[in-house]
Amino acid sequence: MRKRSSIAPDWWDYTTLDAQLIRDAAALTPRKMSRLSRPGFQVLFHDTLEDFYLAEALEYITAWKQSTPDNPVGVCGPIGPTEQLPLVARLVNSLGLDVRSAHFWGMDEWVVDGREVSVAHPLSFERADRELCFSRIQRRRVMPDSQLHFPKADTRAYRKSWDAGVRCAVMQGGQGDVKHWAFNDPFRREGAYRNAPPSASAFRALTTRVVDLHPLTVAQNARTSGGGNISLVPTRAVTVGPAETWKAEKVSIWHAGNHDNAFGQRLTTLMIAERMVDTSVPMSVLGDHPNVEFHFYRPGIGACDIEMH
Repeated sequence: MRKRSSIAPDWWDYTTLDAQLIRDAAALTPRKMSRLSRPGFQVLFHDTLEDFYLAEALEYITAWKQSTPDNPVGVCGPIGPTEQLPLVARLVNSLGLDVRSAHFWGMDEWVVDGREVSVAHPLSFERADRELCFSRIQRRRVMPDSQLHFPKADTRAYRKSWDAGVRCAVMQGGQGDVKHWAFNDPFRREGAYRNAPPSASAFRALTTRVVDLHPLTVAQNARTSGGGNISLVPTRAVTVGPAETWKAEKVSIWHAGNHDNAFGQRLTTLMIAERMVDTSVPMSVLGDHPNVEFHFYRPGIGACDIEMH
């Protein structure tokens, strides 16, 4: 049997991996990481935050510029990071772009008492998308609300939007402490998955759904969005699934060093590069996607040196 998690014994996560893989990941230098690019997986570096977030914003612009009424194109985007969102609005307005035919999919949303939180909730992802981006785009340029697809606890309309003839040019994301994209967290260690996490094929088949969040995810969101107050953070969410992710032409993950740490950034880079798929590390499943990019803010990569503070 695989070892139990040292973080949350009733869950799967990266602490259940083989110790040698953990050591190999921790030993990676940024130079070695850059050499892990392969066909279908590119490792890209940005030396300044200005370049990092501008490049992220430009993915929206590049995608939306391809959109026409007869051939609509969309982007699926994250909350975390968010710094690119005001830049997207500024670029649309300053360049005089018409994005009325374009689409946008939000990645996820909190769920409380069986329902997605409203936009009045202080942690609402839809609220953040609207306030930081879409409400800042000039009315004569922005797409109608019907082309903004935010996931709900009743996932039927959202899942249907992925099969409505709109091409998803890119799905962006960050990487959480538990090595997820969106809220595709590892599974609980119970039932059929008591002795082993789900297979890659089972994980890839998951559609948009309501999930229980790993304790690491709850703690991370308290740290990044709630001043460390864990009691503020919901423990369930609705999240875009791997099934929808595989409908995106490209998946780009943005590592600024704020959401995951030095070790986590190295671990998933190594696992995707080497196609080491293990669903205790959900991000590793992207090793099977045909077009994945990892973007790093070079000063945010950090080091895995042992240093007492």
